[in-house]
Order: sequence, then structure tokens, then C-alpha cells
Amino acid sequence: MKPRHKRAAIVLGGLGAVGVAVALVLNAFNSNLVFFYTPSQVAAKEAPQGRTFRVGGLVESGSVQREGVTVRFLVTDTAKTVPVRYDGLLPDLFKEGKGVVAQGQLGTDGVFVAREVLAKHDENYMPPEAADAVQQAEKTRQRMAGTLAPGGAK
Repeated sequence: MKPRHKRAAIVLGGLGAVGVAVALVLNAFNSNLVFFYTPSQVAAKEAPQGRTFRVGGLVESGSVQREGVTVRFLVTDTAKTVPVRYDGLLPDLFKEGKGVVAQGQLGTDGVFVAREVLAKHDENYMPPEAADAVQQAEKTRQRMAGTLAPGGAK
């Protein structure tokens, strides 16, 4: 083999190795990505089935049911709600009417099975994604109420 062909083979082999490494890194990154969805998006079936994601909003008042270490509650963005089931100990700051973000998967029955539940950490904090989701849902709800009111829009 001529020296020129050897260099070309080495360069091509190196590029191939780099390509394989990049493909493996991107695949690992993609499989570990966790997206955030609002209850309205989950209800509209925008959330992935069988894949881990986060859902956030407010814990609906009166919805928390405890059965041993299993806790069932509803997460709402004031427009739609998502039923959540969590097996384990909840954070001390978990309360009805307060902000929460749950990470897990949506079951075929429509219940979000959480593996992790995060609660707010002080009186003024709500996860930014959850705060945005609640604000957007409230604006949408007000817009819809205005168009459905007698006499047209306000």
C-alpha cells in the first residue's frame, strides 16, 4: 500500500470512529432527556406514551388519597387535571393547593405513575415550568369564558 493510501485509510478510520462516538453520545443524551408537560398538554395527548417526562402544576385541593405508602392526587393547571400515583414518601412541603412537579410515565389507563415528586421550597416559589403552565391555562380559561359569555367577547 502506498503511503498516501495508508494516510487516507487512517483518516477515514478516525472519522468513522469519531462518527460512531458522536452517535453513541447523542443516543445516550436523547434517551436521558426528560421533557416537561402541563396537564392540558397531557390531556391533549401531546405527552409521550411509555416514555419518562415531567408533569407539573398545582395539587388540587381535596384530591390527596393515602393508601399506606401509595399516594394518589390530581395535578392541575386550572384548565385540566392529571391523576397521579406515587409509591413512596412525599416531600415534607407537599401540600394541597401548592406547586408540584412529578417525574414518571403515563400509564395506558391515563394515570401518571410518578417515580419522583418535587414540591416547592418556600412560600413564593413554584417551579418556573409549572408557574408558566398555570398562567397560560388561566389566560386560556379567561379567553374561553369571554367568548362563551352572553353578548360575545368582553
